[in-house]
Amino acid sequence: MKTYKYPDRIAWEPLQQRPELDVTSLFDTVREVLEDVRMNGDEAVRRYGERFDKVRITDLQVSAEEISEAESVLDEELKTAIVTARRNIEKFHASQRVEGKKIETMPGVMCWQKSVAIEKVGLYIPGGTAPLFSTVLMLAVPARIAGCKEIVLCTPPNREGKIHPAILFGAKVAGVSKIVKAGGIQAIAAMTYGTQSVPKVYKIFGPGNQYVVAAKQLVSLKDVAIDMPAGPSEVEIIADETANPAYIAADFLSQAEHGSDSQSILVTTSESLAEAVKREIDRQLSELPRRDFTEQSLMHSRIVILKNDDEIVGFTNQYAPEHLIIQTANYAELSEKIRNAGSVFLGPYTPESAGDYASGTNHTLPTKGYAKMYSGVNLDSFIRKITFQEITEDGLKLLGPTIEIMAANEQLDGHKNAVSIRLKK
Repeated sequence: MKTYKYPDRIAWEPLQQRPELDVTSLFDTVREVLEDVRMNGDEAVRRYGERFDKVRITDLQVSAEEISEAESVLDEELKTAIVTARRNIEKFHASQRVEGKKIETMPGVMCWQKSVAIEKVGLYIPGGTAPLFSTVLMLAVPARIAGCKEIVLCTPPNREGKIHPAILFGAKVAGVSKIVKAGGIQAIAAMTYGTQSVPKVYKIFGPGNQYVVAAKQLVSLKDVAIDMPAGPSEVEIIADETANPAYIAADFLSQAEHGSDSQSILVTTSESLAEAVKREIDRQLSELPRRDFTEQSLMHSRIVILKNDDEIVGFTNQYAPEHLIIQTANYAELSEKIRNAGSVFLGPYTPESAGDYASGTNHTLPTKGYAKMYSGVNLDSFIRKITFQEITEDGLKLLGPTIEIMAANEQLDGHKNAVSIRLKK
């Protein structure tokens, strides 16, 4: 892992290059599966499940008995942790409710906005050896608080045809209404088009491999909404000489666990801290069971030493990290200057993993610099806003001439007449 000392601003962009996730080469394969599921429904979902997940599923829907069994075998300590995390996520997302107010923009002209939940949403949860039950909470809890009537969760089964019990328990306590044993492209297709077992949804959320990312991109072009564009996970850490090198190294390495294409960047004004962090990374890395996997991720990571806080703020807002950790003496002051970041972690006792699991904030966040224009998942992600207006006769007499002049100058006589005909009474 390289250290870059005092690079000029013109050199920042190359230092901010992320690992590429180009899925366009997969589009032909993905389109074929999408179309097959659209035409053949459950039969195609089962067929691809047998091909990719190596298991033939008769009943795609998880039964109540399977959920009860999962709850009975799951470790009590883990169940308690999941419930605690759910409670915090509920508190934070429930606080995001906003009541629309009626505004009189001029006498007799009333405008207001109404929040309406997206009726049907789909959640995709990857399978594998490390089941992301935390993501179940991050997506299902705000969906339930928003008032979504149907929350469909798709996740691939193991080779015995079972779903990890932590995912099932998380889905139960979070309020998921239907769980489907399907993964990959076929799961995205099933939620997009609907099958005999899987309802058609209006918006799809959740992470996945490159095939899932490609499928979400394609279906979002005309068939369904998605949460946001996706890319490899990343963290930027801002630290000064007061920071604990062991804490920073631990945050560096925890990010590396997300995937071999993850990225960690330390930005600091302290050369001595940079050296101490490198030594600490080497020490902690030797103790990790997945060292080879983590080392791959560190190939994309770097340390950047800058001259002052102004440069650090400029670098950060240009990079727009998914996760931003600030461990400096003036972290509160520095954080006020941050404009582009997915989620920010302040002070020495706020590791990224707090937000990943249980502090209450959401861990589904924009990557690849999309934090410049996208927010992370929040309550509004599951809500639509409808605007209303009501105008009295006197209100139209007051507002009408403005509309007529504007419509006439845009040469839209029909628009003008819709007002004029009412004013001629």
